[in-house]
Amino acid sequence: MTVSVLVVDDSGFFRKRLTEILTSSGQIRVVGVAANGREGVELAESLRPDVITMDYEMPIMDGISAVREIMQKHPIPVLMFSSLTYEGARITLDALEAGAVDFLPKNFEEIARDGSQLQKILIDRVLDVARSRPAGRAQPTSPSPRTAPQPAPMAPARPAAPGRPVMPGRQAAQSLQDETPKRTSRKSPARHFSVVAIGTSTGGPVALQRVLSALPASFPSPIVLVQHMPASFTPAFAERLNKLCKIEVRQAEDGDILRPGLALLAPGGKQMMIENRGGQPRVRILPGDERLNYRPCVDVTFGSLARAFPGKTLGVILTGMGSDGKEGCRMMKQSGSPIWSQDEKTSVIYGMPMAVAKAGLSDEILPLDEIGPRLLEGVC
Repeated sequence: MTVSVLVVDDSGFFRKRLTEILTSSGQIRVVGVAANGREGVELAESLRPDVITMDYEMPIMDGISAVREIMQKHPIPVLMFSSLTYEGARITLDALEAGAVDFLPKNFEEIARDGSQLQKILIDRVLDVARSRPAGRAQPTSPSPRTAPQPAPMAPARPAAPGRPVMPGRQAAQSLQDETPKRTSRKSPARHFSVVAIGTSTGGPVALQRVLSALPASFPSPIVLVQHMPASFTPAFAERLNKLCKIEVRQAEDGDILRPGLALLAPGGKQMMIENRGGQPRVRILPGDERLNYRPCVDVTFGSLARAFPGKTLGVILTGMGSDGKEGCRMMKQSGSPIWSQDEKTSVIYGMPMAVAKAGLSDEILPLDEIGPRLLEGVC
């Protein structure tokens, strides 16, 4: 089964080039193209593609307005193309809040160094987005057990057939809930943490906004945030969160001292580590290591916290592709720190939290809208 894609862009050259790259995979079929947002909305309704690629600046109707209308009428996973500028970051964040799943730079030279790498990145990203749950499709959270079972042997997940990505809206043959023993226990008692650390990727900008906006300015623990995001995006994202939240949020700088009521966002393209100097958490910002897939990397930050504050950090893993954060959570868990993860139902991409949960590292598995209130209950 192939993934059907609708390409929406006012550039005829870009529509043609993107169509050529995607169809070359044999796993993707471009079922339509549109030159503006209005055409995109109409074709989305008639074609019902699995994924839509969307430009943000177009005549007649811009990309953000188109995403909002699509999410209201018939939610479909949307991959935005944007410029890696401050203004491009602001617009992209608006698009993600409107319901887009993920984004890529529109300038192909900013995505990859050569054609083969570009082709792989674009194809993989579209297939990943096809597996996602767009914001408009999220279902209301229902009461569910909030404490995860302790590590126990699990049956392996039943993989999809090779070359056949799971289609949007289609449940996997066997979900994590089917694999996990139906065993619950009381939630962890409230305790003071030296640091609360939150790691996330795809779907993270909106998820972080919903979690952090639930916290009061008097929140008693410092917070560090690791979001997979380009260097040009993190300043605008930190400013956005700061305007929407009662706590203070800003991009971390080398030497920053963590304090209650302050959330520091790891800068894009670099690595953030936390040191303990006389009991005082302090930020170290290091150059991004080209050998690491993620800059910033959740594993790097969480691993540093396991060493700096063993047993005194709360780790939280939210929606995201891949498994970044699993090894960092393992280190934190071994040091005596608890781990929470977002549940499958409310995750845009159930990759990072699934990796943590399947490894038996999650003390609590929570729906997104319960994480903020649970932080207020669990952090004294």
